[in-house]
Amino acid sequence: MLYENKIWVGTGEQPVFLLPQMANRHGLIAGATGTGKTVSLKVLAEGFSNMGVPVFLADIKGDLAGMVEVGQHNDSIARRLMNCGVPSFEYCDFPAVFWDVYGEKGHPIRATVSEMGPTLLARMLGLNETQTGVLSILFRIADDEGMLLLDLKDLKAMLAYIGENARDYTLDYGNISTATVGAIQRAVGVLEDEGGDLFFGEPALDIADWMQLSADGKGVINILAAEKLFQRPKMYSTFLLWMLSELYELLPEAGDLDKPRMVFFFDEAHLLFNDCPAALLEKLEQVVRLIRSKAVGVYFITQNPCDIPMSVLGQLGNRIQHALRAYTPLDQKAVRTAAQTFRANPAFDTEEAITTLKTGEALVSFLDEDGAPGVVERATILPPQSSMNAISEEVRAEELRTSCFAGVYDEPVDRQSAYEQLAATFQASPFTWTAPAAPAAPVITTAAPTVTKPQGFMVFDPATGTYVQRELPQLELPAVQSAKTPAPRTPVPTLEVAKPAQPAAAVQQMPVMMYDPVTGQYKQQMMAMQLDPATGNYVPVNTAVAAPAPTKPLTARELEKQRAAAEKAAKEAAKAEKERKAEERRIRADQLREERAARARKNDSVLGRVQNTAINTVTREVTKSLTRSIMGIFKRR
Repeated sequence: MLYENKIWVGTGEQPVFLLPQMANRHGLIAGATGTGKTVSLKVLAEGFSNMGVPVFLADIKGDLAGMVEVGQHNDSIARRLMNCGVPSFEYCDFPAVFWDVYGEKGHPIRATVSEMGPTLLARMLGLNETQTGVLSILFRIADDEGMLLLDLKDLKAMLAYIGENARDYTLDYGNISTATVGAIQRAVGVLEDEGGDLFFGEPALDIADWMQLSADGKGVINILAAEKLFQRPKMYSTFLLWMLSELYELLPEAGDLDKPRMVFFFDEAHLLFNDCPAALLEKLEQVVRLIRSKAVGVYFITQNPCDIPMSVLGQLGNRIQHALRAYTPLDQKAVRTAAQTFRANPAFDTEEAITTLKTGEALVSFLDEDGAPGVVERATILPPQSSMNAISEEVRAEELRTSCFAGVYDEPVDRQSAYEQLAATFQASPFTWTAPAAPAAPVITTAAPTVTKPQGFMVFDPATGTYVQRELPQLELPAVQSAKTPAPRTPVPTLEVAKPAQPAAAVQQMPVMMYDPVTGQYKQQMMAMQLDPATGNYVPVNTAVAAPAPTKPLTARELEKQRAAAEKAAKEAAKAEKERKAEERRIRADQLREERAARARKNDSVLGRVQNTAINTVTREVTKSLTRSIMGIFKRR
């Protein structure tokens, strides 16, 4: 409720007002469950809306949606108005727009993966420090390669891409572990099951759409339906942090204005800081400190002030403290901490007052015109002007139908991005098989075929789509049914004709090596084969004449499996070749050892010793003779 262009929040010994020029110094609404935090939130939100300031708030329980309906008078409200000394009070509704990440109770909210960034996305996925580093590398590679990260399928495609090409990127970007990539992929799958595929995509939310005024000059209240989103704390808190970061990055500097540009209310604020990494907490503290200069106010709602880090709590100048319970030593410590954050009032003991406040009462301290904290007042909070109850589904549906954003964000858009680029790359892969063109009709003669049954296997060649003969000595053909050797036939003179008669060929069951594209290996199986007079090769019965039918184009997933299987087969072949060479080296080493052993045995024999002695004796005599001759030459000179 506005009074002299100030938000009248409550009344104690005197009325308590929130000055609009100090509203961007942020604030805190704290108190135990059922002490009136929601009423205080609605009073502030309604005051900002009446002032012409857009508001965002998260509706966790569904009761904040009643702000679109006019409040109803009752005895409880009448007593509170009388205690507050309100001379006149008008019930009214407020302009509101409903939003929902899942698109069920409001307009869909979407953000792209690139806008979320690696730091916030890592928090949403619950990644550790190492996994966060790999995720940051993924974003850098996507930027350098010109690949857009819009939705989760783009993220999954990029994860598979960098996992396969980790060696190519390690020297430029850092180590990329396959195990780490796998862990991130599992986390992305969990996020997708929780509805992350609905949140990530396009059209992305334009934060400027939340900064709207109604026709009568009231600020539009953006209500996020968070009943379902709140069940996923990390996704809820990361979404709120993303909104705050986007607002900070998009808005220009404004300095101190007469009133804020926008005010955010973050309910259940403790979720923002639970298990928050140090880097993200530092970024959040920086945003809270600096977003004031963008004329944006941030108000945290939580049960205990100790849920908020001291570095952030010290930035909150406007405070409404409802009752706290002090049944345990830990609760008593929290009460003392909360009492010490207020500027003391000589009229009462702040610590004692916190534990004795009634429902609807609060200790209130706002900044004065000079920016100094006001003396804490024990005040009764005013009632809201709008309805305190939840709205029906019919009312919500009508609000969505008449909203100015109806149809703007409802239908998702899937444009060219990383997934499509990588899929196109896979389609152009050399592993893609294309059906060959039908061969030209061969010239057939009447000469009897001279080709005998091949001493090998007919192997399917995927490059040409035909069966070719390949010698595989390690495999044996089945025994020929007839052991009788046919007599040689006299060749008939060759005569070319236009339409020769096709000689009938006997059908035989032959072992054939079939290529399996999934495993990249050849498998043996029995197949009915007959001799093709045109080529002189044995071919399957059904394909003796007809050209191979074109196969259905493989999908990206099948191509990927085929490629992986081919790479696996190549690795196995390289491994086998390496083992073969190692075996050859072992055999050669054994041969050398055997030769040395034979020489040693020969030298150790009687004949060997005699030969060695004779050789040594002759060598000594020759050496002495040469030495005497050389010495004689020197003496004569």
